[in-house]
Amino acid sequence: MLNLPNTLTLLRILTIPLFLEFLAYHLYLEALVVFAIGGFTDFLDGLAARWMNQQTALGAYLDPVADKLLVITSYVMLGSIGGIPAWLAVVVVARDVIIVVGYSVIYFLIEERWHVKPSRIGKWSTTFQLLTLALALALLHDPKMFSAELLNFFVASTALVTVMSGCQYLYEGLVWLQKNLPPSPGSPRAG
Repeated sequence: MLNLPNTLTLLRILTIPLFLEFLAYHLYLEALVVFAIGGFTDFLDGLAARWMNQQTALGAYLDPVADKLLVITSYVMLGSIGGIPAWLAVVVVARDVIIVVGYSVIYFLIEERWHVKPSRIGKWSTTFQLLTLALALALLHDPKMFSAELLNFFVASTALVTVMSGCQYLYEGLVWLQKNLPPSPGSPRAG
């Protein structure tokens, strides 16, 4: 069902190629504006879905996919052009890959579905990731806009909360899997 919130989410996905194009041509202010528009549509689609009572199954899947596409492509591109440390891009992308692979394993191994809800540390991780991207873009546009130490603080903070949230999701997934995996023959639980 293509309602207003889902349309806004699709619009966010469509901003990604334009954002990458601006970055490729070193048009950092334009990239920052498109990135801000993408972030604003993320805020608006959630608000519209709740306010208009238009939450759909499509939106529940599409919204996090749009978020991850924007974050991952941004980190990969900014890491490759030196806007952020490449190791931070690896940390952010690796965490998301581990979460997706873990969820996929659970999805294919067990009939009962694990409904992942964003944790508080996961939300902080996303917030720091987005702020770090915005600061990096602003600094690329105008290196005199603020001190590089501010970006370094956000890089370190982003790395820390990203690793912490990744560990939390991994732990929760393993606990859920242990409780829901059928016991193997001969194990004490098989009884």
